[in-house]
Amino acid sequence: MKHYKTLTQLHSESFWEAPEHPLFSIVGCLSGCTLGNREFTTDFYMIAFKKIRSGIFMYGRMPYDHNNGCLFFTRPRQIIEMKDLEFEEDGFMILIHEDYLSGHGLHSRMEKYGYFDYETTEALHLSPKEEQIIFDLRNSIENEYRNNPDEFSREIILSHVSSILKYAERFYKRQFIDRTQVSGKTATRFDKVLRQYIQNDRLQKDGLPAVAELAQQLSVSPRYLSDLLKQETGKTAIELIHISLISEAKNRLRLGEKGVSEIAYELGFENPSYFTRLFKKQTGMKPLEFKKAQIT
Repeated sequence: MKHYKTLTQLHSESFWEAPEHPLFSIVGCLSGCTLGNREFTTDFYMIAFKKIRSGIFMYGRMPYDHNNGCLFFTRPRQIIEMKDLEFEEDGFMILIHEDYLSGHGLHSRMEKYGYFDYETTEALHLSPKEEQIIFDLRNSIENEYRNNPDEFSREIILSHVSSILKYAERFYKRQFIDRTQVSGKTATRFDKVLRQYIQNDRLQKDGLPAVAELAQQLSVSPRYLSDLLKQETGKTAIELIHISLISEAKNRLRLGEKGVSEIAYELGFENPSYFTRLFKKQTGMKPLEFKKAQIT
């Protein structure tokens, strides 16, 4: 798989004009900036807007017929792959080498934006009004990028980039709500596959359920699943897994037939002390205290 360490290398091999800055560039798609049928990684962040001319875009790994533009985000060393898509010419890519962020507050804030870990198939689909907001910010960035850069340019550019990221966070919350209305409650589907995992006796065999496996069954990425569940329930995927496990533990403790350590191992905990800490965190008492309370 091809890996690009510099913006200049990617620009050159993509037949784009050379970047104005070695660590930051913005590429317009008026003359075409296709990434289709290519697979590669880079040392930079990418914010890209694409509008589909025809075909079905895979959204959440499910076919999604969409006529408006979509915005997607990738972080350094994340695999970029798009296939069999035909795009409108109106689009752009903002490329930010990780070194461009050194010493800037945005460097650490990037980590809190979960959508950088989504699949490209979980892109943000913009309404016309949202699209205009993003394009206005893009235009402000491009004006600063192309015209007489000075010691203030990086701060001004990154402030506009920061605004795009904040708006994207807002727009994703809207999309989560819209997607729930279309495809049903994700929390309900998540609970179903989690219960199947427990009922199929996989806890003792395979250990605690992994968010990645449950997400795969729901055809979404782990980070997208957790953010969607957080929007619906106020809890992340791992928090909901813990709640379900402790609920099952309480049922088994009420029966009074097995000891705490045995129940912990049956529920996939390799360390009973970890089970005890989690149980107390969820219920306010240790498992043995809970068990005795059921007898008295």
